[in-house]
Amino acid sequence: MRLAIDAMGGDHAPNQIVLGALDAINKIEGLHITLVGDENKISPLLPESVANIDIIHTEEVITGEDEPVRAVRRKKNASIVLMAKEVKEKRADACVSAGNTGALMSTGLFVVGRIPGIARPALSPTLPTIDGNGFLLLDVGANVDAKADHLVQYAIMGSIYAEKVRGIKQPSVGLLNIGTEEGKGNSVIKKAYALLEEAPIHFIGNVEARDILSGAADVVVTDGFSGNIALKTLEGTAMTMFSMLKDTFMSSMKTKVAAALVKNDLRGLKNKLDYSEYGGAGLFGLSAPVIKAHGSSDRRAVFNAIKQACHMVDHNVTDTIKTTIESLELNKEDDG
Repeated sequence: MRLAIDAMGGDHAPNQIVLGALDAINKIEGLHITLVGDENKISPLLPESVANIDIIHTEEVITGEDEPVRAVRRKKNASIVLMAKEVKEKRADACVSAGNTGALMSTGLFVVGRIPGIARPALSPTLPTIDGNGFLLLDVGANVDAKADHLVQYAIMGSIYAEKVRGIKQPSVGLLNIGTEEGKGNSVIKKAYALLEEAPIHFIGNVEARDILSGAADVVVTDGFSGNIALKTLEGTAMTMFSMLKDTFMSSMKTKVAAALVKNDLRGLKNKLDYSEYGGAGLFGLSAPVIKAHGSSDRRAVFNAIKQACHMVDHNVTDTIKTTIESLELNKEDDG
């Protein structure tokens, strides 16, 4: 298996990207990685005798300040663009980047391309739940608006990923809404509900935001606007909670002693809430696996994102989505 990785994307590039790639090479059999970025910065981080890693040199990078679409079109030699080109030209099976999210989505659309029949791709992280199993949330920002049939495609893609990669038999799919009753929501959500009942998935109805961390569904579907707000709210709540805990434990000698006693338990809780354990956010609906690692990814998070991309390739997620969508389109034609 061959992966292309944007070595210059993320807050800790290229150091943590390269370290994560080395971990992956050592732990995943048959993996070959192409690192795309400044060879003068990457090479010193690699052991002299390392195998199965090569470098495509470029000094051009798309930063967080760049306007994504314009940058992708103008910076033809940017690391994220050349990474995607490796996938498009079949020299790599999948790609991973911790860089500019908008640039990756634009590159995915313009360079890698969509699966035929997919109206819009969806950005899809796996988030933690109380039971430790996690759930898939999509879309979290690839598209601000969504029509009812887009939400159905998100549900199908999410269900396939949950089953093929996460190993969940008949994954439950819920529609994010302001109430669990069938008649809740705006016109788009109500229409989507009716369509989801007929879709080839295990649809369990509406779910509320307060219940998603409790494992209300294996896959939670929403538009990119609501999904991004939900994601940022969860991130902010977790950060605030641990900040408040730290302040409380450091407030007196008594609480400092208590903190020392429960230090390992708190570390375990923090790891349980760390969604980088599940890898990155998949950009579903493209003609090859594209993984967006978190911008602050360390070597462990990079390794998990690489492992996620490998699982998507191994389990033919893209081909399964393509076949399922083609089947639905044929059924529509027959019904017409």
